[in-house]
Amino acid sequence: MSSAQLAAAWEEVAAELRAELGAERFASWIAPARPVMGDAGELVLTLPSAFMADWVRHHHGKRICDALLRRLPGLAGVRFCAGSARAEPAAAPAAQPDPAPAAAAPVFEPRYSFDSFVVGKSNELAFNAAQTLAAAVGQPNGGGFNPLFLHGPTGLGKTHLMHAIGQSVLARMAAVKVIYLSAEKFMVEFLAALRARETIAFKQHLRSCDLLMIDDVQFIAGKESTQEEFFHTMNEIIGAGRFLVISADRSPQNLEGIESRICSRLAWGLVADINPADYELRYNILRAKLAAHPSASVPDAVVEYLARKMVANVRELEGALNRVIAYANLMGRTVDLDFTRDVLADVLRAHARKLTIDDIQRRVAEHYRLKLSDLVSARRAREVARPRQVAMYLAKQLTPRSYPEIGRRFGGRDHTTVLHAVRRIEELRATDHELDRDIDHLRRVLDA
Repeated sequence: MSSAQLAAAWEEVAAELRAELGAERFASWIAPARPVMGDAGELVLTLPSAFMADWVRHHHGKRICDALLRRLPGLAGVRFCAGSARAEPAAAPAAQPDPAPAAAAPVFEPRYSFDSFVVGKSNELAFNAAQTLAAAVGQPNGGGFNPLFLHGPTGLGKTHLMHAIGQSVLARMAAVKVIYLSAEKFMVEFLAALRARETIAFKQHLRSCDLLMIDDVQFIAGKESTQEEFFHTMNEIIGAGRFLVISADRSPQNLEGIESRICSRLAWGLVADINPADYELRYNILRAKLAAHPSASVPDAVVEYLARKMVANVRELEGALNRVIAYANLMGRTVDLDFTRDVLADVLRAHARKLTIDDIQRRVAEHYRLKLSDLVSARRAREVARPRQVAMYLAKQLTPRSYPEIGRRFGGRDHTTVLHAVRRIEELRATDHELDRDIDHLRRVLDA
């Protein structure tokens, strides 16, 4: 039996196992195996350690034997062993990639790179720390800080930076082993290993990696057995000079339900917080998002409006922009402020502060350089009457108050007066561009 036949058969079996087990599990256990011909006409699969050889034989031995015997009927048998075999190794499968990229590539979101991360004052430290650590992985002297702990409220970019670290490391050094897990997945896989009595394999899989990243570590709070395993995994990784990146929604000192010995080690390296984005960063994020979608036509006034209104987190900010663009495309509409407000009405209501009629009266009086008392007075001069109508119109548009309630707040006027003011301003906006600009400006100020 030639080496070429052996290599071709093993390549087919490996492809089946990769499809069956998934890229990450395949790369961890099967990809390191190398087929060689033994002295008695048997095929010998060599693996890096006796533990791995025993694990593969126990879990996949029958599957591998049956598949190889179907392709090589003259084969005397299949044996699993550690280290190098005595016979000449068969050629490696031509299409077999290095195991590390096969495991990591499907895990990371290509959009989440360092290049696509928009940097501002609130996340600059975390960004620079992530780049520094990514550059240190795999280097002879390591360097940098270990572990790196990223923390901040949800939706501000922690997961983005972790994906960027993983992709950067693998792009630079394909042979390194990178593992990224959510804390919940860490817990689920550990408990599954306990039930299957495969904890040794679980430990070997995680502790042999060059870079381990655990996202949202707060979710193991109160899970004693999981925390015990996590603690020892941390110690093994750091003690071996490998790298660890952890994220959470709060600082190590504020993690409730996490053992103090774990918290102290999380704070051992560098703790980098990611704070809520300020207006400038939110604006820049939206501009960067639009630059990646040149076909989307969104005026700057809408970008400014979204940057002012969507303050909760970056994820919701980007989601709001995506929603506006999608609605415009599906409905054949032009994106403007009124369209944006209509599309995001439910979202904006959830985020809006309680705007009062007093707020509106004060802003309108300031804009038209009037006294606040003028808006509620009986004066009917045009320089007072028109601003009063504008204030009534905005009160109806921006508050849930009824016509009678608004009338009472404007000097006890009748509800028909308010209704007339609202209709009159709506008519004038179509022809009086200066008035329309005034109202847009006032809405932006009041929405801020």
